[in-house]
Amino acid sequence: MKLSNKRLWLFGAIAIGAIILSTLLAAPANNKLNSGSTYNRTPDGYGAWYAFMSKRETPIQRWRKPFEDLATNKTAKTQTALLRVNSKLEPETISKTEKNWIENGNTLVVVGVKENVVNAPFSTIHNTEFGNVKIDTQRRMTSTKGRRLGDRFGTIVWEEKVGKGRVIYSTTPHLAANAYQDYLGNYEFLAQLISENTQNIWVDEYTHGYKDSEAINREQKQDIFTYLAQTPVFPALIQVGILLLVAIWAGNRRFGKPLTVSTPVVDNSQAYIQALAGVLQKAESSEFILEVVGKEEQLQLQKALFLGQTPLEPQILIDAWVQQTGRPAAELQQLLQLQSKKRRISQIELLAWLTKWKQIHRHLPFNKTNS
Repeated sequence: MKLSNKRLWLFGAIAIGAIILSTLLAAPANNKLNSGSTYNRTPDGYGAWYAFMSKRETPIQRWRKPFEDLATNKTAKTQTALLRVNSKLEPETISKTEKNWIENGNTLVVVGVKENVVNAPFSTIHNTEFGNVKIDTQRRMTSTKGRRLGDRFGTIVWEEKVGKGRVIYSTTPHLAANAYQDYLGNYEFLAQLISENTQNIWVDEYTHGYKDSEAINREQKQDIFTYLAQTPVFPALIQVGILLLVAIWAGNRRFGKPLTVSTPVVDNSQAYIQALAGVLQKAESSEFILEVVGKEEQLQLQKALFLGQTPLEPQILIDAWVQQTGRPAAELQQLLQLQSKKRRISQIELLAWLTKWKQIHRHLPFNKTNS
């Protein structure tokens, strides 16, 4: 009996370890996290532009806390501009907290948003009142509304009014990167965009992994469950737990041959799991699993698509999924519709639903190179 238990735990540990390892290997790499940072002196960094602004005695500072702290900062509430240089191209979206902050009269400049690639030259020179601006991208936004820079192929930089404030987007993340030090027009152009009607200028370094002591201390106080929820390990553990629960619920397999035990030892954890599985089986509560796992899978997918942690409408999530992966909308729409119906399904349907969620995560463009 003891040998059987040891084998059972060994096999379980190997299976769980394999799933966690595969999840970690499939997780997005952070080797480009420093791209666009003002601390970065490589060609894709913004260190030279930050020095350019400081030399002009422009009131510019680095922000190394979550955006929510900026939105509640008494000294940075009104007539404030935040520059966010994306490490890689992201969708043209803003969170509810960012929208409220902008509506109060602030400016958000997002450099590096994902738009379609058009039949335009990769390198173009644009004559502006600030000098020649060099652009190295074929991505353009088709609309001309709010255009600040563009050509006959489309818009490269544009502005949108949000309440009393504004948000500015750029299709290239290298608008004023270190590589363009010979094109001061690029530096002047970005300086003008972010300086209009603002008193304080902040550069978001928190998204590049730079955190001040207050942010670090606060994050270190989080409990282990909060930490796991922010890592790729958490969805893997959720899936393993659900699969084990379904296997016990099904009751059609055993972990070895039944043995007669003269003096059984009560295992409280095992008894609790068996009792819970029995309740779910009798109640036929597959809709409970759909709701709990569905919400977590939807949240993890939302984070992977860089849409923040605030729950979004399903259609917004579907649109972002289609835009970033190029996959049919029906793949994700079917999963969301099934969990929203909150109806009981069979064990086979439940396992198929979990398998489709795994396929959704496999199609995420973590390792794709954006032009």
